[in-house]
Amino acid sequence: MLPDSVELAEVAAEWSGVYVHVPFCARICPYCDFNVVADRDSLQERYERAVRSEILAEDAWRPIAAVAFGGGTPSRLHAQALNAILEAVGARFGLVEGAEVSLEANPEDWTPDLAEALIGGGFNRVSFGAQSFDPVVLGALGRLHEPGDVEQGVADARRAGFKSVSLDLIFGTPGESIASWQATVEQAIALDPDHLSLYALTVERGTALSRSIAAGAPSPDEDDQADKYEMAQALLAAAGYLRYEVSNFARPGHACRYNLLTWAQAEYLGFGPGAHGHRSGARYRTIHRLEAYLEAVEAGRRPEQGRDRSDSWHREQERLMLGLRRAAGVVAGCGGEALENDEWGQRLFAAGIVVRRGERIVIDQPLLGDEVVRAVLALPPVEC
Repeated sequence: MLPDSVELAEVAAEWSGVYVHVPFCARICPYCDFNVVADRDSLQERYERAVRSEILAEDAWRPIAAVAFGGGTPSRLHAQALNAILEAVGARFGLVEGAEVSLEANPEDWTPDLAEALIGGGFNRVSFGAQSFDPVVLGALGRLHEPGDVEQGVADARRAGFKSVSLDLIFGTPGESIASWQATVEQAIALDPDHLSLYALTVERGTALSRSIAAGAPSPDEDDQADKYEMAQALLAAAGYLRYEVSNFARPGHACRYNLLTWAQAEYLGFGPGAHGHRSGARYRTIHRLEAYLEAVEAGRRPEQGRDRSDSWHREQERLMLGLRRAAGVVAGCGGEALENDEWGQRLFAAGIVVRRGERIVIDQPLLGDEVVRAVLALPPVEC
């Protein structure tokens, strides 16, 4: 199935997933607001034991279609630790045949030995945090790798046998020129990855980037970012990549299963500090702070910090907001019909931002997706 196909978007709702959060980083990037820690690698052994314990203590469930190790920087863990955690997932739940097993990696951490060990443990997909191929931009983003590290990482992953290799890129860093961004996209394409994720640099409250901007540093320009997004979309389309979600592009057979199931409102389990999960109609989160998480698991307590169960209307709004991220859109349902009959929604349809295609509604101008989300959130509740 093609990455942007309706069939793939719908079958993803039947998959089950596991997310493992690895908080360790060499340094905290100035734009990052994820749950990460630096200079705490001494806790890695305790972390591995705790995550395996958390997994093995989880209630029985069905076999897993996609496992994603995110962070933080999963590649800062030893391959033995990553493989042991994956082994615990398989032992507790089982993995479906051909399951996607993915990790995020920083190029400077990647080695041939690591790649081969992970392949031996069952990993088959890697996403490198390339971000840019411009050394000046990489410096502004606080990245530790050089452009050549990305090329070497991709080559090592291919040689080891990874079935899917993805690159993450960030656009719109202050000081990044149009020419620099175009060169980054072209260099990324030249490495022939199976998948690319493109993210606009955003300013999150409490980050070093937000503090520097508050002190007078330049902030990202939305018009500049829009121009760069459209340029990248054209370059990727010409190279054979299909946009299947606002920020994600893939060649046939390489759409990220884990992402697809989350956008389809499917269920997944979250393990590790600050991880989120979705099971039995409830969304939950684990203890955020690493030490508190470790202490809870080591004391035999479930490390859950909160759980929310939405009513039917809020789940319908969530279904629309998640599903509309995809190029395939989402079945209109009662929420989509409410949007079509709403004054704000009617303006969006009249402007061609949202379109109706049979039983589905689709955002045709992904740069304006936030406007659609605001309109969905503003809808008055209806009976579904």
